[in-house]
Amino acid sequence: MNTEILLSQDVFVLNELGMHARPAAKIAEMAMEAKGEVWLNVADTQVDASSIIDILSLCAVKGAQVTIQIECPEDKPVLESIKAFFEIGFGELPDA
Repeated sequence: MNTEILLSQDVFVLNELGMHARPAAKIAEMAMEAKGEVWLNVADTQVDASSIIDILSLCAVKGAQVTIQIECPEDKPVLESIKAFFEIGFGELPDA
């Protein structure tokens, strides 16, 4: 577990299927680009965002609040990319 968080951002799971394997894989791929640690938090559970299995263990359903956290200032673009991915519902929202 991390002890020093530089920046965090709250997002919500918007798609109907929640955070399933495909978005978990994409989030892990983005997190692996970071120089430092990237964490996802749901309620009292914190997981390594570079691990698909860890992400899936959050069982984040539609409407769940997820906090993205980074430890290195250079990783702000990674945080913003993950945030944007959540905001588009992992690309799974129906056309409005």
